[in-house]
Amino acid sequence: MLAHAQPGGSAFMSCLRLFHGYPLAVRRHYAEHRYGSMVLADRAAGTTGFSVLIMEREDLFVIRPWDRRAWARVEIRPDTPVPGHITRLIESGTPVPRDGALLGWVVDRVVRGILLVFGRLTEPWDDASAVPGILALPLAGSEPADWPGLPANPLNDERLWDWIERGQLADLGTLISQRAGRVFWVPGADDGIRRRPAGRIVVTERMGSGSFWLLAGVYADGSTQRESVQLPAARYLLARPGVLDLARGYGQRQLLGV
Repeated sequence: MLAHAQPGGSAFMSCLRLFHGYPLAVRRHYAEHRYGSMVLADRAAGTTGFSVLIMEREDLFVIRPWDRRAWARVEIRPDTPVPGHITRLIESGTPVPRDGALLGWVVDRVVRGILLVFGRLTEPWDDASAVPGILALPLAGSEPADWPGLPANPLNDERLWDWIERGQLADLGTLISQRAGRVFWVPGADDGIRRRPAGRIVVTERMGSGSFWLLAGVYADGSTQRESVQLPAARYLLARPGVLDLARGYGQRQLLGV
């Protein structure tokens, strides 16, 4: 066995548990829907790094850094030793909801804000500094006390998944996909420094899922609302170019305009 290596079975089982336990984090492969990938957030030395865990076959996972230049990818098989630091990375990493996921911040069974998760997997030629994040869009006109109470670094905070499990954060994907023509992404100018998506979400009709209500209205960046900037009416926003019906897909390339 290699020095500082651990049995592959432990790391392999940890990978299986992540894929089975966090389906909202899994981005399925188009060619083979059984397999897919997820992003893991890892905090070391006070900063957050990201890695990509890929299920290539039923008996093979691969992990690589977000920035492909940082270190070589590592294969994880049931019967092959895995470096100890890779096992620790897998076991301590926090799964990140998949790119394009839409989550509702629920207070008293009403969605008070929509959270957009962004973080398109980078290609070798992409700028690796464009890392995953969350854009919080409170409902315009709602009270700040009801806005999403996210920590400074929510993607590396286990409470994110606690909120999802308790229903404080609700996955809006199924509800929106079944209601064509009711929920729209209105793009704005991208944040050129942090490569964040910019825009607003317009819901034209109130919708219910049985456990929560998604109210009609405009969901916009909280900083805009704190500065008392007058938001355009929904009908003017929907007349802008590039508006996307989220029932037909809310993937990263559409939201980020890339």
